[in-house]
Amino acid sequence: MEKATEFFKLIEEESASVSQLTIHPHRVGLDCSFYEDFALRGIRVDRVEPGFVSCTFKVPPRLTDRSGKLATGAIANLVDEVGGAVVFVEGLPMNVSVDMCISFLSTANVNDELEITSKVLGRRGGYAGTLVLVKNKLTGELIAEGRHSLFGKHNSKM
Repeated sequence: MEKATEFFKLIEEESASVSQLTIHPHRVGLDCSFYEDFALRGIRVDRVEPGFVSCTFKVPPRLTDRSGKLATGAIANLVDEVGGAVVFVEGLPMNVSVDMCISFLSTANVNDELEITSKVLGRRGGYAGTLVLVKNKLTGELIAEGRHSLFGKHNSKM
């Protein structure tokens, strides 16, 4: 436990930086939430087709780990968001993640441009499975591959 506590301990500079954050109340429909602004800012949707979404994302410093690489949690967030976007239906409630399995194959540096693609593998009832690939756009190197299962209980359209 001591080792974990030491790992998560902030250095003085980090502590000062965090204490200066201003978090305004979220006004639904009027502005971005803290989460949207922090974790999702910068995702650009390039292509949307039935069962397929392609996005571009430039790695910002705020989503890196202590070594300056894109944090694995940020990669998991991208898999979750882009995997969920491909099964989203306007006017219906969001699906919830049931399971994610991510293979972290490489890493990305600050300002690397990533290409994130997601496709639907299949649907049955309210359940959907997606495949998400995160690649370095310049080199084509695969950063991560994620399989994402989602569930949404939607009313019948009949």
